[in-house]
Amino acid sequence: MTPRQEEILTKIIQEYIACARPVSSQVLERKYRFGICSATIRIEMHKLTKGGYLYQPHPSAGRIPTDKGYRFFVNNLLEKGVKEIPIEGVWENETTDNIKFFHSLTKKLAKISRLLVVSYLKKENIFWKEGWEIVLKEPEFREKKYFLKFVDFLNELEEKIEEFNDFFERLNSEIQVYIGNENPFEKARDFSTIFFKFCPPGKEEGIFSFLGPKRMAYDKSLAVINSLKKMIEKME
Repeated sequence: MTPRQEEILTKIIQEYIACARPVSSQVLERKYRFGICSATIRIEMHKLTKGGYLYQPHPSAGRIPTDKGYRFFVNNLLEKGVKEIPIEGVWENETTDNIKFFHSLTKKLAKISRLLVVSYLKKENIFWKEGWEIVLKEPEFREKKYFLKFVDFLNELEEKIEEFNDFFERLNSEIQVYIGNENPFEKARDFSTIFFKFCPPGKEEGIFSFLGPKRMAYDKSLAVINSLKKMIEKME
C-alpha cells in the first residue's frame, strides 16, 4: 500500500466511524487536501477495494471499511502509540468493597467510552453489563436482526463465561482488539471487542471488555483504556 492509499484509507475509516454512511470520493476531495482530483481518488479507492480494505454496498455508493480495513486502522493506532485522554471521575467515591468498586468502574467506563462495557470478576464469578442505553443509540441497532445478534452474543458470553476461562487466562497486560471474524466468540462475528485485564492496587484482578459495532471509535476506546492503565501505574 502506498502512503497516499494509507492516508485515503485512514480518512475513509474516520469518516465512516463518524457518520455511519458510505464515503464517496467527492466527500474526500471536499474535506481533505490530498492534492489530487476526485477521479484519482476514485482510482485509489478502487485499488483499496480490490485489496480487500473497502467494499461498495452497490455500484453508485461510496465505500465502507472491511474487517481488513479496520485491522489496518487499529494496527496503525497501536504502532504509533495509543494516546491518553482525561478520565477524571473514575476513582470518585472509591470504596473498599471490591464488588461495588468494579461495578461502579464498569458504569463509568461505559459512560466515557460510549460503548457497552462488560466486566468479570473470576474469583467472585460476577458479570456486569453497563452502557446499554448508550450503545443502542448507534445506527446499526436500528436493524432488528443486528440487535438480536448482539443480544445473542452477550447471552452466550454471560451463560458460558466459565467455558471461556482459558481465553481469559491467555489475556496479558496488553490490550487485545478483535474485529469481526477475528473474535474468539462465534456469535461476535458482526461486532468488535476490546479486552484487557485490570488489577488496581488493593483490588482483585478483573477482566473488562468494550463491545460494539465494528464501526466503534477505536482511537477513543483505546485511549480510555490506556489512560486507565497509566493511572494504575502511577498508583503502584
